[in-house]
Amino acid sequence: MRLQYPTTSQHHRCNLFTSFLNFSQPNSSSTCHKQTQKKSLTITATVTHRRKRKIVVIIGPTGAGKSRLSIDLATRFFSSEIINSDKMQVYSGLDITTNKITMQERLNVPHHLLGEIDPEKSVFTPSDYREIVPEIISDVKSRSRLPLVVGGSSSLIYSLVTKRYDPNLDVFNGANPHPVSSELRYDCCFIWVDVLLPVLNRYLAKRVDKMLDLGMFEELVEFFRSGEHKRINRYGLGQAIGIPEFETYFEKFAGSRQPGGRNSGEDVMGKMEFEAYNEAVRRIKDNTCQLAKKQVSKILRLRDAGWELKSVDATEAFRAVMTPDYGGGRVAEIWEKDVVEPSVKIVRQFLDD
Repeated sequence: MRLQYPTTSQHHRCNLFTSFLNFSQPNSSSTCHKQTQKKSLTITATVTHRRKRKIVVIIGPTGAGKSRLSIDLATRFFSSEIINSDKMQVYSGLDITTNKITMQERLNVPHHLLGEIDPEKSVFTPSDYREIVPEIISDVKSRSRLPLVVGGSSSLIYSLVTKRYDPNLDVFNGANPHPVSSELRYDCCFIWVDVLLPVLNRYLAKRVDKMLDLGMFEELVEFFRSGEHKRINRYGLGQAIGIPEFETYFEKFAGSRQPGGRNSGEDVMGKMEFEAYNEAVRRIKDNTCQLAKKQVSKILRLRDAGWELKSVDATEAFRAVMTPDYGGGRVAEIWEKDVVEPSVKIVRQFLDD
């Protein structure tokens, strides 16, 4: 659910955005440092005079750059801590398959509910999220920092911020979903990182290829060989894209060889395995694009219910990075101009109100 980041180690991730998303700290000036200090003081002062606590919520479809933006805001402008709102990334394990941000990529920004839930013990529900996250927000506020709730799971976000939440009422799915509540228990600044779906879909397909290059298949080999797929709940981590799609492949071939391998000398068997592998990859790409489409439809439902969503359009940055001869510097300029700068303006105005 995010843009991927450049790293200095082959054990960490990088992808099409390698030259663009430089996760090293920018050359900070005293002005930037003073702005961060000033903003931290503003947060503290504001909280004491308002009945509702202020939080920033960064939403958007998978792969749109939510994590990238949150790190930009937290390291360069606002003293912040990040609270994950991706319902697959709350679970431990399958870090590549669920596309978790690595320790190196976090740039020392504290992250909460990222890989903390044991997938073998229980399913982490929106009700659990509603119960746990307020305490995290209180802790973050006690350190005079700004909570950034970041992720694409609208069900988790809805459960957290609505004043009255009934887990038995589905406001997103079905032919006649229950009306979305517009009463919120937090003073929320919603930033919607938007990308035109045709452009995003092209990127998502390439992101799957890169995840496979980085070890997603090997991660799943171990996951299925160890029997962990039988121990986790299918309604929890078992729903992560990559597991259902590869299940048929591993039932037939048990990941005994690399895709299309011919160590048995049976060319027909190698071909069958390769075809099964490609079918699983195709389904992962299709389902990832379908997920993005569903996530956008849920965001639109929140907007239509009166939630004040501030949209920042990352389409041109994605278009630029998808060109064969893209320049990292040019893409970085577009990202800064179209996404970072308007987001900073939105958050500053929100904190000053």
